[in-house]
Amino acid sequence: MATPSKTAAIEEITADFNESTAAVLTEYRGLTVAQLKDLRRSLGQETKYAVVKNTLTAIAAKNAGIDAFDEQLSGPTAIAFVKGDAVAAAKSLTEFAKTNEKLVIKTGWFEGKALDQSGIAALAALESRETQLARVAAVLQAPASAAARVVEALRAKLEENGGAAAEEAPAEA
Repeated sequence: MATPSKTAAIEEITADFNESTAAVLTEYRGLTVAQLKDLRRSLGQETKYAVVKNTLTAIAAKNAGIDAFDEQLSGPTAIAFVKGDAVAAAKSLTEFAKTNEKLVIKTGWFEGKALDQSGIAALAALESRETQLARVAAVLQAPASAAARVVEALRAKLEENGGAAAEEAPAEA
């Protein structure tokens, strides 16, 4: 029979999985408390980095419908629960892992799919959501601005010709 504290921990981890857009499983063996604080700070407010118990996490993941972590739940484990921009969190984790070799990124879960280390690296290589939205806006705005430039060029040409084309039109009617 599970103790009330373990049941509460499972419910909390399950809620974290359900509220997250992504989760990244890491091994933090050898990192100091100060390094863990730096990592949490670099991940930002929308990502919760929590040290978890493997057996409780396995139960919580199954409760949340995630089977990506079964084989990787061994050793000292921490999970980054990403509630915001998954690309930014993946970038922060991979950058931190480059400078702190003791942090090992094991596996991840993003939009219902399991990610291995290369998948997390690919996610980190993407541009941020804001950059992608800016590119889409620029593509959508380009035809309108091109049409505005053509109309402005026609207006300038008409003014340059002294409005000759504008005066000829009523004479034909």
